Amino acid sequence: QVQLVESGGGLVQAGGSLRLSCAASGRTFSHNTMGWFRQAPGKEREFVATINWSGTRIYYGDSVKGRFTISRDNAKNTVYLQMNGLKPEDTAVYYCVGNGGSIWTVPLGSDEYDFWGQGTQVTVSS
Repeated sequence: QVQLVESGGGLVQAGGSLRLSCAASGRTFSHNTMGWFRQAPGKEREFVATINWSGTRIYYGDSVKGRFTISRDNAKNTVYLQMNGLKPEDTAVYYCVGNGGSIWTVPLGSDEYDFWGQGTQVTVSS
């Protein structure tokens, strides 16, 4: 059974930082794209960031560019999201995702990801 388990969420003041981790088990994602989405109450799910298997193709949502950094450690089957300069509007449940398709696939749409974590809450106070 494939599992993506997020950790590192919590409560932080505006301007602060958090680092999210997502550990995968049940299959290796070393040749697949992984990423992060988020969803705030009453809002649609939003693309945050994605990284291909080698780390050579990285994309960010417009609202987090310049503040968030995605990375991965294939040996640990883990993807990370370093979040700096957090704002109250970053408050959301953050979901780790994995794509089970081709090594060349780097999707930006949520419906193109086959595996989802349970989510971790990030709350930024003003």
